[in-house]
Amino acid sequence: MKDNAYWFNYDIELEDGQRTRFHIALNPSTLTMMPASPEPYPSWTQLSFQQCKCCPLSSQTHLYCPIAVNITGLVDRFKDILSHKNCVVVCETAHRTYSKRTSAMEGLTSVFGIVMATSNCPVMNFLKPMARFHLPFASVEETTARSTSLFLLGQYFEYKKGRVNRFDFDSLEKSYARAQLVSEGLLARISSLGNQDADKNAIITLHCISQFLSSEIDFSLTTIAHLFERGSDV
Repeated sequence: MKDNAYWFNYDIELEDGQRTRFHIALNPSTLTMMPASPEPYPSWTQLSFQQCKCCPLSSQTHLYCPIAVNITGLVDRFKDILSHKNCVVVCETAHRTYSKRTSAMEGLTSVFGIVMATSNCPVMNFLKPMARFHLPFASVEETTARSTSLFLLGQYFEYKKGRVNRFDFDSLEKSYARAQLVSEGLLARISSLGNQDADKNAIITLHCISQFLSSEIDFSLTTIAHLFERGSDV
């Protein structure tokens, strides 16, 4: 897959030496994640099991939740790992390598984020452009800037095609509100698995980020507005 620029290798090493590698490859045309796990899939991945409230898919045409099948390996590996466990996370891409000494929860949050965006879930597909330029361990401020900037770039292309005549964040805010429901649905799916909490906390973190972004968009992007203020001495 390394001839395809759209791939990410995550290596998570816990403080006790346990090591997990997770490979993510995207179709260069659709930005959809290549299947991470072969069938058969566990029963909790079936679409009808704790199906998200906002899910537009039908179990008659889709047996499995597209996100759930792509996180089965992660959930199985980390379902008994405490979220505060220290680890070193390395993310290798075609162009650079990122690393961070952090908690298992933050490491998993970074992996879950790109998997959720690229699993061809109709609700989450709006995040595919961000996934193409995936930034591991991004802060909320960085995520806010990237999300809104790429959205406006998409609006520009829509404007060029005559499909929009104004630029605002209404549709992006609604998209993040639906993304919150997906996070809640995934949490419901995995809440009965395992004894510990790392994978569940990763989903909760993503849910909190989507809530924050929805609020930020509603309140004029207050955390990054100051970056665009021009002082009199500039």
